[in-house]
Amino acid sequence: MAEGTFPFSQDQFSCSVCLDLLKDPVTLLCGHSYCMGCIKNCWDQEDQTGIYSCPQCRQTFTPRPDLHRNTILAEVVEKLKETPAHSPAGPGDVLCDVCTGRKRGAVKSCLVCLASYCQTHLQPHYESPAFKRHKMVEATGQLQEKICSTHDKLLEVYCRTDQKCVCYLCVMDEHRGHDTVSAASGRTEKQKQLGETQTQTQQRLQEREKKLQELRQAVESLRSSAHTAVQDTDRIFTELICSIERTHSEVTQLIRAQERAAVSQAEGLLERLEKEIAELKRRDSELNQLSHTEDHIHFLQDFQSVCVPPGAGDSPSTPVRPHFSPEAVRRAVSGLKERLEDLCKKESIKISTTVTEVYSLLTPEPWSRAELLHSAVTLDPDTAHCGLSLSEDGKRVRWGQRKSLSDNPHRFDYWECVVSREAFTSGRHYWEVEVNRYWRIGVTRESAERKGRFSFSPQQGYWCLYSDPGVFSALTAPRTRLPLSLRPRKLGVCVDIEERKASFYTVESRAHLYTFTDMVFPQGEKIYPVFWTWDQYKALELLPAVSVEIKPVTDS
Repeated sequence: MAEGTFPFSQDQFSCSVCLDLLKDPVTLLCGHSYCMGCIKNCWDQEDQTGIYSCPQCRQTFTPRPDLHRNTILAEVVEKLKETPAHSPAGPGDVLCDVCTGRKRGAVKSCLVCLASYCQTHLQPHYESPAFKRHKMVEATGQLQEKICSTHDKLLEVYCRTDQKCVCYLCVMDEHRGHDTVSAASGRTEKQKQLGETQTQTQQRLQEREKKLQELRQAVESLRSSAHTAVQDTDRIFTELICSIERTHSEVTQLIRAQERAAVSQAEGLLERLEKEIAELKRRDSELNQLSHTEDHIHFLQDFQSVCVPPGAGDSPSTPVRPHFSPEAVRRAVSGLKERLEDLCKKESIKISTTVTEVYSLLTPEPWSRAELLHSAVTLDPDTAHCGLSLSEDGKRVRWGQRKSLSDNPHRFDYWECVVSREAFTSGRHYWEVEVNRYWRIGVTRESAERKGRFSFSPQQGYWCLYSDPGVFSALTAPRTRLPLSLRPRKLGVCVDIEERKASFYTVESRAHLYTFTDMVFPQGEKIYPVFWTWDQYKALELLPAVSVEIKPVTDS
């Protein structure tokens, strides 16, 4: 049986017990058909009563009927299995407009009948000559969009003047005199434009994929280089620590050796002095005894031997002195410590600068060699927090005493912030700020929150750097720590609206600090410079406009 000509649907050959196509179909005396296994299971459950019934009409049979396979019905079911399945419509399917009851999915839509048909109800359009001129398309649920809402006619004409599809009656009415062509011709023209746009899109896609691959390679190279650098740094610092520990050990050994030599010399002198003292005590005792003897002859005879004075060379001629000065050693070691710390600090700055320059290779600026002109930026007092004090020329801001100010939707009421009067919607802009101890500086979009407490993050529409005496970071989520040694005294900010980037530089060295990429804001939305400070002694000051040239980012 050929596809598309089978006159029945699968529902007509489904078992009412298992709801599937009949398997080994049997037909009861009442006319209803079931799978042989399904009706047997039903009757096996009723076998205790001796009465057997049809699950559909409830007609009863006694005794239990013998079941025989309906061969003709089995052949029909097999033929039905060979035809394409027409399952009921699922979620999102276009429904057949002819089916009654349980709707089936449509396979075609007719632009003349303005109706959609399933495979069964589509057959008249293929078989009857009356439907030969009807235009069939893939099933769509948007047929009404192809009909003119004014005349209820098929949209068959494209109006170049108004850039819209119209019907033939529209051409004779409100589109009279307009440049119109057939829908097919309009499609051909637009198809060419579509091809050009697609080519451009593909080229941009290839460029972005290439850039993505290059960036991934750069990241992988950076990770590998960083891992190697960390290993080398660990090794070098380990060697340095070992060298310092070796020097420490040598100095300690030298001090101990000098200590041992001095102690040994002192112990020899101590022994000699102790012997001399013992000898003198013995002679003193003899002299004392001789002075008290009453025998004049004995006194005179012993006087000459006892009264010999001690020799001048018996005592040490040189006092014991240490071979080193503890204070001198302490000063020498302290001086070494200070020189090492000073050297480490200087070298740390060089290392931090080198690491930052290497990092900046991942964010090369398209304008790195371009000459940038300052954009005119002044502070807007109507947006300033009530605790900020602004100069009359709008070039300086610092924290001061809170004051009573009129509230408005643009004024910050929690954070000590102010934005500029000027806003940017296109192009590239650059300005410089002399900073103080406490600051947040960057850009924000017009729709970003200004009321209450919020996070200064790209997700909230703020792209800023933050600094206080102990912290220097980019306000990402989470924050990106930047080397304190690179913290500027004068900060340069550059924003490129088209590229959706905001970059920060040190004005003194023109070194790149950080770049926010892929800033998210609607096309045409205003972007404002934003400033925050909590320093009451020194103001943030916008520097005068001068032309600048950003230091190029190179691979060397």
